Amino acid sequence: GDILDDYLRTDGVWILTRNKQFYKTNNERECAEKCDAERNFTCRAFLFTRKKLECLTLAENAKMTVMFTSTDAVLYEKRIYLMQCKRGIGTDYRGTEAKTQRGIPCQKWAEKIPHKPNYTPEKHPSAGLEENYCRNPDGDESGPWCYTTDPAMRFDYCAIPECEDQVTHPGEGECMECNGEDDRGEVSRTESGLECQRWDAQEPHMHGFTQKHYPEKDLKMNYCRNPDGELRPWCFTTSPNKRWEYCNIPRCFTRPPVSGLDSQCLSGKGEDYRGRIANTESGNACQHWNTQFPHKHGWIPDRYPCKGLEENYCRNPDGEKKPWCYTTNSSVRWEYCTIPSCDRTEQGIAGMNNVPVQVPLPEECYRGKGQSYRGTTSVTASGKKCQAWNSMFPHWHIKTPDRFPDADLRDNYCRNPDGDSSPWCFTTDPNTIWEYCNLKRCDDHTQE
Repeated sequence: GDILDDYLRTDGVWILTRNKQFYKTNNERECAEKCDAERNFTCRAFLFTRKKLECLTLAENAKMTVMFTSTDAVLYEKRIYLMQCKRGIGTDYRGTEAKTQRGIPCQKWAEKIPHKPNYTPEKHPSAGLEENYCRNPDGDESGPWCYTTDPAMRFDYCAIPECEDQVTHPGEGECMECNGEDDRGEVSRTESGLECQRWDAQEPHMHGFTQKHYPEKDLKMNYCRNPDGELRPWCFTTSPNKRWEYCNIPRCFTRPPVSGLDSQCLSGKGEDYRGRIANTESGNACQHWNTQFPHKHGWIPDRYPCKGLEENYCRNPDGEKKPWCYTTNSSVRWEYCTIPSCDRTEQGIAGMNNVPVQVPLPEECYRGKGQSYRGTTSVTASGKKCQAWNSMFPHWHIKTPDRFPDADLRDNYCRNPDGDSSPWCFTTDPNTIWEYCNLKRCDDHTQE
């Protein structure tokens, strides 16, 4: 497997750490190799900066120190040091439990008081004997243990919960089709063993993924779901230090058939469009989905098997207002495509019944500060796509439709709910929280 499979990735964060080593590398995989080979300390994580191609191997992970935003950085944490449960007898347990099942604090492995240890970090360098954490260096059948700080009790076992089978082996036969958007299973732990937070709770993490906002997404109990088109099902965790994490649900071997209904023309937002138009509205040719040039992107066909990302055809994998593509023009990242509508026959019938078909006129300018702007532009001034207002990914925020009922916070359209100088939106770029939108102020002489 890929060396990065052993790590959990978090974009746009930095952590404060005392023990670190700097390396010059070309990519994240090379940085992971440096972490695996680190001999100055136990490497639990690494930071990689995209611009400088700098690699920092770290002795601490986000559970052990302070984390803060840093737009250019990517944090990779070794999964083994995030697991708070044990598999089998727990020889690979690297969690931070440091007291016995009776509640007695553990003695540090490197100390000799009150007990002189047989198992020390020097004698067993690969057994994870750090600090006073519970470990199982001798393969004891009863699981992780430690020397105690009680002079009357040399050692005792620790109460480490078993990793539920669903962490490593989900429910019998449970697998996800596509990216798990329709998964309705009952897995309720993340891939590192953390328990999921209930969707109807706002503790320890506040969020906008409620049954009210996403009635079709089956957000019940604390089951792993994929309400927002992520790579696979996930959940908020009950750990205050880890906001959310993916769940371990394998992909089914069989792919569901793609409906051919209306798929050669534009119906709704065109999410089921499977036609072969490969040019944008302005005439730019589309970039192939399986290439990263001239524009690097995350819509990789293998990761999203049901989105129809074939060749360089226009598609709508992310619920945009209509199909789009990255362009082969290096100065234009992406554009919408012009797809013929499937509604012609419906319009004909409507005309016969004398029911007017309302075609909303696009508003491409705003007046004043733009608080009355109700157009459908959803692109920022630098060309980034807007995040939906009722979504909390990639940015958590409080500008929700519930809190600003009069601001028309629909879909991911540019708006000005807070009296800023012009319409804006949160962006889908994890490194850019928000930007003003690509809109001009209306000329004062323009008629309504």
